[in-house]
Amino acid sequence: MYYYVIIALQAYCIYHLIKNRNPYYWIFLIIFLPFIGCLIYLITQVYNKRDAEKVTNEIVTLINPTKKIKDLERKLEFSETFQNRINLADAYLANKDYQNAITYYELALDSDYQNDFYVIKSLITCYYNTESYKEVVRYSEKIIEHAEFKKSKTQFFYGLALEKLERVEEAERQLRAIDIRYSNYDERLVLAKFLMAKNKIEDAKEILNEIKIESEHMTKMNKKKYRATINEVERLLNSL
Repeated sequence: MYYYVIIALQAYCIYHLIKNRNPYYWIFLIIFLPFIGCLIYLITQVYNKRDAEKVTNEIVTLINPTKKIKDLERKLEFSETFQNRINLADAYLANKDYQNAITYYELALDSDYQNDFYVIKSLITCYYNTESYKEVVRYSEKIIEHAEFKKSKTQFFYGLALEKLERVEEAERQLRAIDIRYSNYDERLVLAKFLMAKNKIEDAKEILNEIKIESEHMTKMNKKKYRATINEVERLLNSL
């Protein structure tokens, strides 16, 4: 058990370090002096009285991901509120248990929040990951006019679902909307492949070349994060 606690502490410290862009020399302390290094990092970089409960909960979740779900299930049994349903659904979604997440998001929509953007957006993610493309389209069309829908991951799922349903022209319109410079690298790669499959080679090459040029100006962190995407872009360009 001690070994798993140390691994969880190291994972949390490195995650916090990267998320908050703290100096990378901390990684050596965390890895080579596991317990002492993590303790020093938590005390100096993370811990204060307000954050204490949050940090403890996050570490416990790393060790036992289902504990959070069980706690939220008990909370919902005690009080069946809209927010408690959403919190449980969110936990299932984070755990990639899409079917259970769908159940609780749908229950939330059955209450007085039938047009809640956050719930519908989350449902779209779940339905896409369960290959329920008709449901993706149905729910997307409920929020398509919402400002936060445009140029979002949700719109991207909508475009992909339309393609699966062979509504190709509509799919292209939605997928092109997420072609934004210096962002959405993975999604733009998918768009380029979509255009190649439709024999729109020049359009695809333009997107791939843009990503390649942008990759030359990425931070080290982003280059590492998008390494596979950049390599695939270069492979496709060499094949055209």
